[in-house]
Amino acid sequence: MSFTKEDIIRIAKEENVRFIRLQFTDLLGTIKNVEIPVSQLQKALDNKMMFDGSSIEGYVRIEESDMYLYPDLDTWVVFPWVAENRVARLICDVYMPDGTPFAGDPRGILKRVLKEAEEMGYTSMNVGPEPEFFLFRTDANGNPTTELNDQGGYFDLAPMDLGENCRREIVLTLEEMGFEVEASHHEVAPGQHEIDFKYEEAIKAADEIQTFKLVVKTIARQHGLHATFMPKPLFGMNGSGMHCHQSLFKGNVNTFYDESDELGLSKEARHYMAGILKHARAMAAITNPTVNSYKRLVPGYEAPCYVAWSASNRSPMIRIPASRGLSTRVEVRNPDPAANPYLALAVMLKAGLDGIKRELTLPAPIDRNIYIMSEEERIEEGIPSLPADLKEALHELIRSEVITDALGEHALAHFYELKEIEWDMYRTQVHQWERDQYLTLY
Repeated sequence: MSFTKEDIIRIAKEENVRFIRLQFTDLLGTIKNVEIPVSQLQKALDNKMMFDGSSIEGYVRIEESDMYLYPDLDTWVVFPWVAENRVARLICDVYMPDGTPFAGDPRGILKRVLKEAEEMGYTSMNVGPEPEFFLFRTDANGNPTTELNDQGGYFDLAPMDLGENCRREIVLTLEEMGFEVEASHHEVAPGQHEIDFKYEEAIKAADEIQTFKLVVKTIARQHGLHATFMPKPLFGMNGSGMHCHQSLFKGNVNTFYDESDELGLSKEARHYMAGILKHARAMAAITNPTVNSYKRLVPGYEAPCYVAWSASNRSPMIRIPASRGLSTRVEVRNPDPAANPYLALAVMLKAGLDGIKRELTLPAPIDRNIYIMSEEERIEEGIPSLPADLKEALHELIRSEVITDALGEHALAHFYELKEIEWDMYRTQVHQWERDQYLTLY
């Protein structure tokens, strides 16, 4: 829906809204907010609400800390889980005091790459995300444990799927907030779930991913559960992905569809995929941004770890779903839900646009199960692997002019620094596995 300032002020009064969360996202993908009383709503709507950017990861130094929040009026929503003293939300872009967009704002970074697509004639990028999550029990103090709340599997239902009631309430809450939920089900691993919602244009899709995470965690807590979007919380079980279905439109025309092609794919779609594959290793630090992300990207657990594509199997990184016409799309399967959705969509779009600009040639599809191929067979087929760990991913990121250009100097420098610290903390930590292996042996 579209809202005017007058609409928002009227609805706030009618719904007895007492507080408004002005939300934005930091560089690592964490939702932040400044909460204001409804008496300050007009000031916020006039883009006059200031906050201290030096306290936010990847933003600015303390001597240049004043920043402004510009609400996107179309993101207005009243949270349905607060009955009294109601709370509403506006998602904001971050601006500098001189009125220019802040170069390190993830939402602004995605807008900048979308502008590049628009200059090439593409009016919209449609995205259908599929973020998966786990539900764990909490202890007597409400702290998360790793105790699963069910032993269900793919598409199981109660009594095997004990998260069913929680998942249903999540769906109902999302629908109250304007989502069009298409399906929800238990995923492969015990305690793992997926809720699919309809595709949207890129900015709204990224906003919805962030809203989805907030709703899932909030409703889970009400059921005595902890929801986590950690990519691989349990050893020996499938991890959680965030497959991203994507297509480029010119007006109402899906530029990825060509009915004369044997697979129904246009030249633009093939060039776009070639760009994604070309830059896959460099994008990994953004689409799979944590140390834990690379515990998911291993053979045997349905997550893609090889840079290839296919229209007929799910082991490659890119799959082409069966639908054609307006629904023709590319499914990129390696991103995980720890990714900052604005940055992940920005780098995937940038890579795809580079493929179109340079008319990169798409390699032949790999229709065999890559997981059972030998290393020699993969080399012979020219199938690279995604990075094995975060350190390798950061090395690939910093070498790519295309992906670093998508991020911009400010975001790149701060993101790289934060992730180098994360890797170093992980590298120097002594883990339980090491104690189990070596403490009595040596």
